[in-house]
Amino acid sequence: MALFLRPTVFSLRPTPTSKSVKVAYSMKPSFTSSSSDKSKLPILLFDVMGTIVHDPFYEDVPAFFRMTLQELIECKHPTAWIQFEEGRINEMELAGKFFKDGRSFDMEGLKECMRRGYSYIDGVEELLSCLKRNNYQMHAFTNYPIWYTMIEDKLKISTYLSWTFCSCITGKRKPAADFYWEALRHLEVEPASCVFIDDRMSNVEAAVNVGMVGVHFKDSASLQHDLSILGIEVGSLTDKSDRKLDPTILTKEIFP
Repeated sequence: MALFLRPTVFSLRPTPTSKSVKVAYSMKPSFTSSSSDKSKLPILLFDVMGTIVHDPFYEDVPAFFRMTLQELIECKHPTAWIQFEEGRINEMELAGKFFKDGRSFDMEGLKECMRRGYSYIDGVEELLSCLKRNNYQMHAFTNYPIWYTMIEDKLKISTYLSWTFCSCITGKRKPAADFYWEALRHLEVEPASCVFIDDRMSNVEAAVNVGMVGVHFKDSASLQHDLSILGIEVGSLTDKSDRKLDPTILTKEIFP
């Protein structure tokens, strides 16, 4: 798990019983809310696939096509899915160009495969529930096509956060800077008032580059720890070995 704020980077010294956790910040950020706003700062921007929801693409979808992941990558069209995520092609157009050679396939079967594969990553729903109870404003910030509605139908993610920033609606994808700036314009807040959480480091770095706080997601327990370090109310602050995180063991290092 890594948490990034500019410009200084720190890391927790590894102990014999726990993994090293990188934490980057120049100072502990201070988040203050307007008295007229019932929600707290910071605003939390969550990636969805691989951060909140299991992504079926890496295991379920290759199995559906009776391929390995590498075989699927080699024969699928290089840009069709990206165009679908950006809302530039519809589902029927995707079906016609999903594979480089234009072969036909069972689109409804693929969608059912995806539906079955969607599930909350362990511990994440509980963390979202805690954040909502503590009145934090949360938004999805995701590269995903219109099929995000299938995720919503199954998992009811809108119970916890709003599907505000979806690439199929905005026509923009992470890590493009204009996607982040569009979110900031919509929210009408300064970048430093947003915490961005994603399992892809390139997306986290892009968030940091526009001035947001960036958290690299690995698992729910590590995310809980990093949010707690930021002062966000998420419950008890212990790691998997029940070791309290001690901020006095922070050591400075250079950001790679």
